[in-house]
Amino acid sequence: MQLALLLLAAYLLGSVPFAVVVSRLFGMADPRTYGSGNPGATNVLRSGNKLAAILTLLGDALKGWLAVYLAASLAPGLGPAAVPAAGLAAFLGHLYPLFLGFKGGKGVATAAGVLLGASGWVGLAVLTTWLAVAFGTRYSSLAALGASLAAPGIAFLLDLSPLWILSITVMSLLLLWRHKDNIKRLMSGQESRIGSKKKAG
Repeated sequence: MQLALLLLAAYLLGSVPFAVVVSRLFGMADPRTYGSGNPGATNVLRSGNKLAAILTLLGDALKGWLAVYLAASLAPGLGPAAVPAAGLAAFLGHLYPLFLGFKGGKGVATAAGVLLGASGWVGLAVLTTWLAVAFGTRYSSLAALGASLAAPGIAFLLDLSPLWILSITVMSLLLLWRHKDNIKRLMSGQESRIGSKKKAG
């Protein structure tokens, strides 16, 4: 029962839609109504408001990190699977949020927060991968794909537990799945680059 409550709390934390919350606080349009329609930091950036995009990014990452931190701090006796499972639950909350009718973002920032909670070195290594691809190509989606592919291998090389590697692998596969439309647009040359302005949906 305690584990179920922990996972539910992590899922609800992950469900907080910072893209929508921040946009409302700034008096901006709902990010689901323009650009890619994705409630995430990259799409908020298309509004032209960089501060809103940064706050969305930080909020989405924070909820992933916080789920891991709280699970490790408050539930040390629930077994070795509890903390990786809480991280995965928060990630699933972002992808399928209760508060947005189970239609959420793609989970890149939340996954980054989970990784930083699991291991600072793993999180930094995966973030470095994302930054290298993003600055080199200016494609956020391609950077996410590269980081997703690299994450399980980095976790293995930096000696995370098998349960953490399993959790990270599941997140990576879901990230790849959530980017399937981006993959098609990348292949056709129609994917928008970082910093492109919003387009009404």
